[in-house]
Amino acid sequence: MRSHLKRCWRRYIAAVLLALPLYAYWCARRDIAQAAAGRLYADVASVPARKVGLVLGTAHYLGKGRENEFFTYRMDAAAALYRAQKVRYLLVSGDNRAANYDEPAQMRAALLARGVPAAAIYCDYAGVTTLDSVIRAGAVFGANADLVIISQGFHNQRALYFAAHRGIDAIGFNARDPQSFHALRTLTRERAARLRAWWDVNFGEREARHLGPPIPIGAAPSSCAA
Repeated sequence: MRSHLKRCWRRYIAAVLLALPLYAYWCARRDIAQAAAGRLYADVASVPARKVGLVLGTAHYLGKGRENEFFTYRMDAAAALYRAQKVRYLLVSGDNRAANYDEPAQMRAALLARGVPAAAIYCDYAGVTTLDSVIRAGAVFGANADLVIISQGFHNQRALYFAAHRGIDAIGFNARDPQSFHALRTLTRERAARLRAWWDVNFGEREARHLGPPIPIGAAPSSCAA
């Protein structure tokens, strides 16, 4: 009898341990979708004009010098919004922790090549994660409203979830989605990223790794290194 009860308890505990992460992921998908509802745009003409476009970072190149389509399409989208006067400034936010890896510098160079003037580009060198980029856009660069987040749609949803939690009035403009094996891997990793985002918002209350003095966009000179 005792042996039977032990087996039942073990099965019950195993079922609970399996169900908890599945339930958490379901909550994450639901909450992130709700935060982004009605705030995503895919057509330049339909985007309400706002002051700042926050361009979320990614590497320019993949292994063996291959072009990263996520990067290319984000830069295309950001430049298109600027040319259409949907944003007055672009804040390129990414990782710059390694001496030979500088996402903001790569994004700035790509935007300059697409005709965006240097004075319209601000650089956030401490956008280590999506959460850091969103927090710093408001806390450091003063973009607590009038903000368009620019990335692929799945990424924008998560960024808007962070923005809503932080009281930042933001919308998202969806860059084109790549159709490649690399894109499939990225979408697979997004599942874990959404679960982490839900945890950070509801339990972690994680802050940005770095803040620093204010750099108000439009009032202070461009924050990009020459």
